[in-house]
Amino acid sequence: MKEQFNTALGNLIEKLKGWFNAIIENIPNFLLAILVMIASYYAAKHISKFVARLVGKKVQQDSVKYAIARVSSVVIVCLGLFIALGVMNLGKALTSLLAGAGVVGLAIGLALQGTLANTFAGLLLSFRKKIQIGNWVETTGYSGEVIDINLRDFTLKEADNNMVIIPNKTILENPLKNYSLTTKMRIFLECGVGYESDLEKVQQLTKETIANTFDQIKSSDDVEFYYTEFGDSSINYLCRFWIDAESMLEKLRAKTKAIIEIKKAYDKEGINIPFPIRTLEFNNKLGFNSKDLQEAYTKN
Repeated sequence: MKEQFNTALGNLIEKLKGWFNAIIENIPNFLLAILVMIASYYAAKHISKFVARLVGKKVQQDSVKYAIARVSSVVIVCLGLFIALGVMNLGKALTSLLAGAGVVGLAIGLALQGTLANTFAGLLLSFRKKIQIGNWVETTGYSGEVIDINLRDFTLKEADNNMVIIPNKTILENPLKNYSLTTKMRIFLECGVGYESDLEKVQQLTKETIANTFDQIKSSDDVEFYYTEFGDSSINYLCRFWIDAESMLEKLRAKTKAIIEIKKAYDKEGINIPFPIRTLEFNNKLGFNSKDLQEAYTKN
């Protein structure tokens, strides 16, 4: 029994000596690994700030800017960890760590598929020059000013001051009309005048009124005017002209102003804008009189 104890004790001592020798031999590698981790930590801080400033020149959204900066810092720290493990000759541990990270990443990706899709869509939208905060856009049945683009959703402020929050993935997968990409918008104005009106006079008066109302229209020749149909109670026309505008609100204001000025001009010249009228005639052409109707009612 005593011999077995001495043998076990000797093996333990030898094992401890081996560990001690290994530690002594790997102290330089251990210190170097610590220096690598410290260097990667400080490098991550500085690179994160640099990336934030660089991205800030292209992206207005703070949430996206800081998210990209954090991702860059995490990448630097992970790179430092892998280098440190390699310096310490822990190749098997590094392989196991990478395999585990791959499995965990796959599981997280499947669980957060919708969230990650919105996140990547938000990053793509943030770098698209044709969609910026402050633009007036129309998409998926909603129209308004772009208030925010973050890593989750796309926020619009409609003309009635309501906020519409749309997932980034939906914005990226559907058509989007951006009114702010151009500085000109076309106004379509439909109206009708009475059949007794002088059509040539109406045409000239309408074009001159529009040209005098908007400074960006140089002359009446820049205004398009077309008669479209003989209506039930009026002869209808379509008037088209361009204005300098970048949002739907400016377009609505311009159309309102045009309607007011045209109505004033028509009232001044005595031009009638008729409304639908239904005329009922009671001329008793069917040949019935009150006596016949009374007899018919009595028989029934």
